[in-house]
Amino acid sequence: MNAGDEVVAAPAGPPHPLDWKFSQVFGERTAGEEVQEVDIISAIEFDKSGDHLATGDRGGRVVLFERTDTKDHGASRRDLERMDYSISRHPEFRYKTEFQSHEPEFDYLKSLEIEEKINKIRWCLTANGALFLLSTNDKTIKFWKVQEKRVKKISEMNIDLSKSMGNGCIASSSNSSSSRPYLANGGSPERSYNYISNDFSFPPGGVPSLRLPMVVSSHESSLVARCRRVYAHAHDYHINSISNNSDGETFISADDLRINLWNLEISSQSFNIVDVKPANMEDLTEVITSAEFHPTHCNMLAYSSSKGSIRLVDLRQSALCDSHSKLFEEQEAPGSRSFFTEIIASISDIKFGKDGRYILSRDYMTLKLWDINMDSGPVATFQVHEYLRPKLCDLYENDSIFDKFECCLSGDGLRVATGSYSNLFRVFGCAPGSAEATTLEASKNPMRRQVPTPSRPSRSLGNSLTRVVRRGAEAPGVDANGNSFDFTTKLLHLAWHPTENSIACAAANSLYMYYA
Repeated sequence: MNAGDEVVAAPAGPPHPLDWKFSQVFGERTAGEEVQEVDIISAIEFDKSGDHLATGDRGGRVVLFERTDTKDHGASRRDLERMDYSISRHPEFRYKTEFQSHEPEFDYLKSLEIEEKINKIRWCLTANGALFLLSTNDKTIKFWKVQEKRVKKISEMNIDLSKSMGNGCIASSSNSSSSRPYLANGGSPERSYNYISNDFSFPPGGVPSLRLPMVVSSHESSLVARCRRVYAHAHDYHINSISNNSDGETFISADDLRINLWNLEISSQSFNIVDVKPANMEDLTEVITSAEFHPTHCNMLAYSSSKGSIRLVDLRQSALCDSHSKLFEEQEAPGSRSFFTEIIASISDIKFGKDGRYILSRDYMTLKLWDINMDSGPVATFQVHEYLRPKLCDLYENDSIFDKFECCLSGDGLRVATGSYSNLFRVFGCAPGSAEATTLEASKNPMRRQVPTPSRPSRSLGNSLTRVVRRGAEAPGVDANGNSFDFTTKLLHLAWHPTENSIACAAANSLYMYYA
């Protein structure tokens, strides 16, 4: 190479598929153990640092977990952020505390029972070492503060009656008339009896048998969860989403027909910013299924609908944002419409990427990645369980077709993940040219049911899976890999660590964690 020649870097190819490993499990069931309905996990959320993880269950409880490996090795969160994202680290979490967030209620005006089930959890900004989070059930949102407080203990009482404890109580050295009773502060009983401020000797001479405890603060501390505010009576329909704003002061809550904007400091009122309720309910054609604020622009939010569309809203346009600034929807292929088309098109969850450029959506059959600068269609589509398409009739009859699966993105934006049946979840590479498509099982051996990485895009993988299932259609309950699948075991909830390749997911009452 001669001096002055330009050095052209070779284009970087797609990242290699990750090698996922089992990390931890909390609440693992023993063989044959029945799961109580109230113990089933219904929400998972990492905080922005990734040092804390919160889960909510159908019994209205919130359980917090704390990361310990960074503390043990003395690495701060700032140090971890400086490290390469691709480096594989084994995260370790431990149980921190739990508290009862919601209780079952009954709306007497509407004769409606309100479940205690936690629908969503969202972390707020931390302050002075305290943790703040929002949790919601179908009707009521609560703002919680969790902090350490010194434990106050009652000290031992003055067992030895001949001595004082020093807390102002009296003891006699003798019961004889010759011995004078004395006070703990050294004063005489006659003198103290004449002054109300020091009247510790009632009756005169003291009460030798009186023993008073002392309350002292020990060096031990315990975590205390306190409900700071309750945001209630603002939704006529079930709340499906809450999302914090990047301004740290406001958040939104969404039900089937409305989205409300709240200030964290004000629980008595909210502002209705989206209302899709028609004048005549018979004209209702779609409902809101999920809503989320933009991660960096406090004036932007997105919400999805049961028709498979995503609307981007700019709060600066008007007070009531019924008119969207952008609409994202995929055009229906001609001749592909069926009875199930609208049902499986309904979006169950949306998530913004870390930089806010992309939106990930999950409908019943697929994951879709949308570029907010391109509303002509998704930039990528991933088939989650295409082999179930011939079984849509069975899924409809047992109501499984209405299951709401969540989705998540990695912090670097190179991969996406979502759940499926038989406690399986799938991880896809979304970088240009990536064909990564890995299937893992929520167990201590997550790679047991791994699907081989296809050499072609995911569409060809879906077609091959469909052919396999159709060939074995007479044996329902067997997936494309020859493994039996169960519609009753489903992995609906999962979350990706914000700064590492680590995933937490819920299988019934068990919380599984994996890293790569």
